[in-house]
Amino acid sequence: MSRRIVSTTLGAVVLAALVFVGGASGARSPRLRSVTGQSLGQKRLLEVDGVAAQGATPPTDAQCRASTTRPHPCYSPQEIRHAYGVDQLINRGEQGKGQTIVIIDSFGSPTITADLKTFDAGYGLPDPPSFKVLAPLGSVPFDPNGPDEIGWAEETTLDVEWAHAMAPAASIVLLTSPVDETEGVQGLPEFDELINYALDHHLGKVISESWGATENTLFNPAGEKVISDFNRSYARAAAMGVTALASTGDNGVANLETDLSTIYPFPTVNFPASSPLVGAIGGTSLFADTSGNYESETVWNQGDAATGGGISQQFREPIYQAFLPRSVQRELGGARGIPDVSWNADPRTPILIYLSFLTPGYYVIGGTSEGSPAWAGVVADLDQLAGRGIGLLDPYAYALGASGRGFHDVTVGNNSLAGITGYSAVPGWDLATGWGSPNLAQVFGGFGALVRRQHSMRALVSRARK
Repeated sequence: MSRRIVSTTLGAVVLAALVFVGGASGARSPRLRSVTGQSLGQKRLLEVDGVAAQGATPPTDAQCRASTTRPHPCYSPQEIRHAYGVDQLINRGEQGKGQTIVIIDSFGSPTITADLKTFDAGYGLPDPPSFKVLAPLGSVPFDPNGPDEIGWAEETTLDVEWAHAMAPAASIVLLTSPVDETEGVQGLPEFDELINYALDHHLGKVISESWGATENTLFNPAGEKVISDFNRSYARAAAMGVTALASTGDNGVANLETDLSTIYPFPTVNFPASSPLVGAIGGTSLFADTSGNYESETVWNQGDAATGGGISQQFREPIYQAFLPRSVQRELGGARGIPDVSWNADPRTPILIYLSFLTPGYYVIGGTSEGSPAWAGVVADLDQLAGRGIGLLDPYAYALGASGRGFHDVTVGNNSLAGITGYSAVPGWDLATGWGSPNLAQVFGGFGALVRRQHSMRALVSRARK
């Protein structure tokens, strides 16, 4: 495999500016059903594990674990918050107040407004101050028999409900595209238009993107234009104090070509998560008790799905990764590595969403799609704490990671899949989970001081260690 590192001049210039000086059905027992991979390519990056309970009341985690058919946890928002220390922010009032999270998806969901209200009532969450669904590029009627509409509606439901769960006082804007993003260039130009619509209209300081294309499917003139356009948009976002986040994918290192059936015979990653101007969110298997007390975590890899992660063939190593150890530098070979951070993603350690366009009820769900909106909620909380939009997340994440604080270090597992050898978790940063999952209970008090002023990367690391 030839290494192809051709990061755009624009991206390199902006990274130098931002990173060196700091950047402004009827009830049934749950059944694992992959809705990524061969069915949709790398698009929605989630897995649905069946309906857990009909009606408006969610099952408790204890009830899920006591199931006689397929026992597993089904974490509530309160449990996830506690496991990752987000409740430390929530309890002191840092709940995303005054912030807005922008979510971008194809098609959307026909019942998302009502579903969010039911989800909130079921878990005792307040309604968001504002929830808007905008379709500036137009919309198409919901077709449950269409190839991907159900999947995108599931994705939309996850994104909206769990971004809100992590930042209950933040407003949400859902931007929908009338074009189905599948693989390669398809659907990406429209998503870039939506990013710029959000920036043009100052809709919010956090953008969540739970989708992606195999990086190698963009190695042609049309794809190069997509990459260039997106990076220009991400550079603009970072300069405006807007944080962009993207999920790394559910196919481990075995990603698909544009035919949605052929796997590249070497390790690959997904774009836009591979962009150095995006916070790349990987996936773990989270083990916690029914009170949300953190126990342990491993790399999410269930044999037929796994967290994305690896080395970009498009982008050079950004400055914030230059502080990683020499052993990592040798592995990266001067290229961008992902993920940056991680979040629970395993459908066997799942969360619940409420939706009503199928049999109304709570559905067990997982995939790295869980991480991008949840981290978007966390960033909205941190933006409130900082008193400004922090923009590019990665310099702060790497400064904290280098200090040995702020993350649950995941050291067990790998993301090999379909015969393609992937990457193993090791102590510290790695190509399977990045720095690991958040441990905000360690750092929430000091994070505000870290982000209230602009710093060089070296100064950020120094301040994080104090």
